[in-house]
Amino acid sequence: MKKITPFLWFDAPIESVMKFYCSIFEDSKIINVRRAGKKVSTAVFRLHGQDFMILNGGPHFKFTPAVSFFVDCKDQAEVDRLWTALSRGGEKSHCGWLKDKYGLSWQIIPSVLMRLLADQDPVKADRVWQAMLQMSKIDIKTLQAAYAGKN
Repeated sequence: MKKITPFLWFDAPIESVMKFYCSIFEDSKIINVRRAGKKVSTAVFRLHGQDFMILNGGPHFKFTPAVSFFVDCKDQAEVDRLWTALSRGGEKSHCGWLKDKYGLSWQIIPSVLMRLLADQDPVKADRVWQAMLQMSKIDIKTLQAAYAGKN
């Protein structure tokens, strides 16, 4: 296990949680499952090289958007696929944010957004920022049109 690993507390069967995330993300796998008798106590799974330790700790603590997972997407197809899969049963928000069915917050962001926002021309970067603020799921073509001043 890595030196620092996110530890997530769920109020759900963690075997279902791991299967859900591993079905969505390529390059994912269940690393181990620890049992206390017949009950699963903790487990570790990996998504794109990042380990996550999880616990079914019951309803005592809930996730908040103060902690989220930022997913850097290579293109619109990846944004669309992840947005659809992770938001199913959850809650869509603004600017690429969503909560999945377990209440965990995600940011589904195309790489191009970060490049456009970092442009040295503050007028272009601001147009992109303003376009993004109007979005729920991020749309690359709309961002590029804003960048070019075609909105």
